[in-house]
Amino acid sequence: MAERAISETLEDAMRRNPHLRKYVDQFRRKYGKIPEFYTQLSRDMKDIMYPNIIYPVGDPIFIHIYGDPQTDKKYIVIEPRIESKDEERKYEAIKDRILELAPTREIPEDQEEFERFLDSIFDEAVLSLIKARKGLRKGESFTISREEMEKFRYLIKRDIIGIGPLEPLARDPYIEDIHIIGANYVALVHKIFEHLPTNITFGDDVKLADYFKNLSERIGRPVSDRNPIVDGALPDGSRINIIYSPDVSLKGPSATIRKFSATPISIVQLISWGTLSAEVAAYLWIAIEYGMSIFVCGETASGKTTLLNSIIPFIKPGSKVYTAEDTPEVIVPHPTWQRLVTRERGPEESRVTLFDLLKAALRSRPNYIIVGEIRGAEGAIAFQAMQTGHPVMSTFHAGDIKKMIQRFTGHPINVPITFIDNLNIAVFQQAVYLKGKFLRRTVSVVEIEGYYEELGGVATRNVFEWDPVGDKHIFRGFNNSYILERKIAEIAGYEDPKEIYNELFLRARILERMVELGITNYWDVYKEIKAFYQRGLEGLSFRI
Repeated sequence: MAERAISETLEDAMRRNPHLRKYVDQFRRKYGKIPEFYTQLSRDMKDIMYPNIIYPVGDPIFIHIYGDPQTDKKYIVIEPRIESKDEERKYEAIKDRILELAPTREIPEDQEEFERFLDSIFDEAVLSLIKARKGLRKGESFTISREEMEKFRYLIKRDIIGIGPLEPLARDPYIEDIHIIGANYVALVHKIFEHLPTNITFGDDVKLADYFKNLSERIGRPVSDRNPIVDGALPDGSRINIIYSPDVSLKGPSATIRKFSATPISIVQLISWGTLSAEVAAYLWIAIEYGMSIFVCGETASGKTTLLNSIIPFIKPGSKVYTAEDTPEVIVPHPTWQRLVTRERGPEESRVTLFDLLKAALRSRPNYIIVGEIRGAEGAIAFQAMQTGHPVMSTFHAGDIKKMIQRFTGHPINVPITFIDNLNIAVFQQAVYLKGKFLRRTVSVVEIEGYYEELGGVATRNVFEWDPVGDKHIFRGFNNSYILERKIAEIAGYEDPKEIYNELFLRARILERMVELGITNYWDVYKEIKAFYQRGLEGLSFRI
């Protein structure tokens, strides 16, 4: 079962979110039980026949996965909702007032600034309605409770900045695909619980058609009866296909959303979000430059592939890179990139597995081999590759170093424990629920020193640890890093191995400077890293 990322409980979440308490109380009255609360899901949950699990995707949105012998498994969105005609009238009055005020203001283009602008104009609209002493009915003044204020604020932001009723699904990292067929059928493919119908409804097909029309205009691909089928990308990079006209889509307007970002998230963006520190990133930069093998580990949706993609630009320019995957998700910016994908369909003799792809990659003598995810026997081939001097990067399901070693040395991977030190570094990612927000953090970076018979096991060192109280990354390996001092400093030709830490802090400063200057686009970050490799500090477009 998943471990709680922090000590957040259902009671804590309900205290901050009255709508969640109301939902849980109604559920308990109806079914006589309380859902289990998890801040992080794990693959093990796939085996639960009748799940009753609530998890957060960032306040005020929570997801309830529920099924019992009489009820099919369902995906239930819990979010603030308008519950009465009176609330609806208040909400519409605020919306109308915002629309009156907005044209007189300068609207910022930056999303964060726009969110702050929306907050202030919302407060102004509410205040002006209260001051006007005009209620929604004759003889009444406009009144609004604190709970209504927060509910309406969320809904305004959801509909203007977000993507309306589908916003909770956009925020949920455990979703792969979303399918909408008519106003009252929204289903999805969940990474753990697979195909699930949801409780999301658009009311009727006219409202759904309007929703698609507005959304398609926002993404610059307007849909119409004349142009009924469009493909586009949502603000988060997910792909959307809309089929608009009822004569084409007989069950009503429909759409399919594939959750995927076309441009990877850069390492600088991750630093600015606090996923990892500039020191952690600089450490990985040096490690990758000198051909260390690195596995990014963690549970489902902890951000493993995102982190892997973000560190690939640290591979030296001019390197030959091979990627082997089941589903193509890894992006390599280097020109010499051989992208290999498995073939799982067709007759047995024509299928191509990850095992086959890795064997093929080894014959090509690449500078780096990247495996999308190691799950089975291909793990043994990855270790063979490392042993023959080919650095490997991959993602792997394991919550800590002990579990990672157990899984590699056990069936079906069966790597001899004495070979484990061919892997140099394991990075552990975790999804955490901190102060009402759903975040991802690099919780530890561990060096693998080697197998010692006298110890009866593998010696490892924690070089970085995440402190959840201060939300900071602590550099435990400062002046005590086996990889930096014993592996890299010797190859790099440092007389004093301790000097390598100065190089690490210099690169951390380069990355911090990019955060300060807002150089966060993946391709811009790659350009700076490439320039640094070619001309050092002089190659950068900024000064340190």
